[in-house]
Amino acid sequence: MSNTKAPAAALADTKPHYNILDGLRGVAAITVLCFHIFEAFATSHLDQGINHGYLAVDFFFMLSGFVVGYAYDGRWGAMKMGDFIKRRAIRLHPMVVMGATVGAITFYLQACSVWDVSKVSIAALLTATLLTALLIPATPGAEVRGLGEMFPLNGPSWSLFFEYIGNILYALIIRKLSTKALAVVAFAAGCSLAGFAIVGPYGDVCAGFSLTGVELTGGLSRLLFSFTAGLLLSRIFKPVNVRGAFWVCSLSIVALLAVPRIGGAEHLWMNGVYDTACCAAFFPLLVYLGASGKTTDKYTTRICTFLGNISYPLYMVHYPFIYLYYAWVKNGNLTFWESLPGAAGVVAGSIALAYACLKLYDAPLRRYLASRFLKLKNRQAE
Repeated sequence: MSNTKAPAAALADTKPHYNILDGLRGVAAITVLCFHIFEAFATSHLDQGINHGYLAVDFFFMLSGFVVGYAYDGRWGAMKMGDFIKRRAIRLHPMVVMGATVGAITFYLQACSVWDVSKVSIAALLTATLLTALLIPATPGAEVRGLGEMFPLNGPSWSLFFEYIGNILYALIIRKLSTKALAVVAFAAGCSLAGFAIVGPYGDVCAGFSLTGVELTGGLSRLLFSFTAGLLLSRIFKPVNVRGAFWVCSLSIVALLAVPRIGGAEHLWMNGVYDTACCAAFFPLLVYLGASGKTTDKYTTRICTFLGNISYPLYMVHYPFIYLYYAWVKNGNLTFWESLPGAAGVVAGSIALAYACLKLYDAPLRRYLASRFLKLKNRQAE
């Protein structure tokens, strides 16, 4: 890739968004929400509903690599590394802080047999809130919930921890690689991911939420392959004519994430093969088709815009309510059908809160921070 100096205009936020990719991100975020609801009734990954919902994170990482490459590859020279880091922090971190805040507010309402939050002091909760807001992971055994999570107030923050790692690696190293070298890195990372999925301890790639060696290995493998594959795709992308891309790709994402566990406990490797196929073949194809397609009617355009707008806020605020729902189910020994009104409330309430956070907090704060630190008037950071 050429590193010749880009004109100052390259720093302007003039590139159009891929509207369908925005919509697909929202579809995946809602699927993750539903996947997490079924955690209350699962004994392991083997019997969880919407069984492959965890793969949405790999799809998010791939979208991130594609969008970062599209938005920033041509800006280096006019844009310094500090500018890039500020842009990404302004885009990502306000909702990290909000997720930590919502998690702290709801924490003492989440008591159940699985975790006894009543024993957690206010000082410990405030410390956990600060660490989560700063994306400083807790070590296993030293966090307030006792599940070994990096971020026990808002579990999904673990993927933002890796997202930051991906962005830093991109700024320091990956952006400088030629397309051929990037393809080699993506292939090597793909081999690592396949190895973890097929011969690893889980028979899947549902890993990354803890600081243990196995979890860190899984999380880094997921990030490095999907992010670099998305970046590679952005460099070689040439659109094709696709009709109905949003609907085809949306149904495909839901179908891929909802597939039941494959192979059972006896043949873990079979499910690992499926996970590998999704990450290495199906997701790149969906990103390619989604980037190629265009919305041709106002209703699809509005749906994609809405889903894209709420996707990240929804991902970052829904899990504290999953903790609440989980505690309610366990304390009442409820079946899924008995808890269905509560599950529907979690879905609707999480979407409503995500939209409120977007309009009242995230978008205004990003506009302010962009104008204050990036000298961009009336624009949100990307």
